Amino acid sequence: QVQLVESGGGLVQAGDSLRLSCAASGGSLTNYRMGWFRQAPGKEREFVAAIRWTRGTTYYSPSLKYRVTISRDNAKNTMYLHMSSLRPEDTAVYHCAAGWQSGVYTDTATEAYTDWGPGTQVTVSS
Repeated sequence: QVQLVESGGGLVQAGDSLRLSCAASGGSLTNYRMGWFRQAPGKEREFVAAIRWTRGTTYYSPSLKYRVTISRDNAKNTMYLHMSSLRPEDTAVYHCAAGWQSGVYTDTATEAYTDWGPGTQVTVSS
């Protein structure tokens, strides 16, 4: 089991940029997939981006791919999400997640992930 802790959220203005971090502990992330999801009040949890830890292959939500970049630092066991041109509709709790990379679910599905962080709040004011 992997323990995950997000950081970097906060209150920003529309148009600003923000970088979220997800620190992982509890074991090697070799052959894991890692993802970012977000959940706004009253809405379903939404896929943002994912990365295959070993090869670095990335996946993005089509609606967000021009404004977000996912990356990782293998030495620090930390994943990042850089977001730019933030909008009020980006306001949500952002969660990172980890899961074994093999399985029937695609990287965009919440079911593909077994370990979740508590989340970090991002609030974008207009």
